[in-house]
Amino acid sequence: MAADSKDTVVTDENTEAAVDTAPEASEAKPNKAASAPTKKLSAEALIRGFETAQQKDDLPEIYVGDTVRVGVRISEGNKERVQPYEGVVISKRHGGLNQTITVRRIFQGIGVERVFMVHSPQVASIKVERRGKVRRAKLFYLRERVGKATRVKQRFDR
Repeated sequence: MAADSKDTVVTDENTEAAVDTAPEASEAKPNKAASAPTKKLSAEALIRGFETAQQKDDLPEIYVGDTVRVGVRISEGNKERVQPYEGVVISKRHGGLNQTITVRRIFQGIGVERVFMVHSPQVASIKVERRGKVRRAKLFYLRERVGKATRVKQRFDR
């Protein structure tokens, strides 16, 4: 413990020396200003590093109007399996780690929409089955359509 207190005293002496030279040198104010943002930047850098570590790298380019097959991990008891969910992407939201897509499909005559967090561990895989040719960022108008009217034209250039 004695060594720790000596280290503290040395640190205090260095601090006092910096304070003693502060009135003489004009560099003291920028040093203090630089030290405060450094802590803030280090916290931001820490969060940014964590988010990039959590993001998936092998995702395809997903656009609104695409028909995608999302593999969803489902745990039943102690077993885990991947269940495919195929439908049309009607919206994309957010960006980075919080990016979500809304996928709509018709199941037994009823429209079902699910929102998937793209980088979630529950999403095992995303595969683009076909590209859609649309002129809107959100395809909520498909909710009122029934049957063949819900089809989206295929795009071949992407």
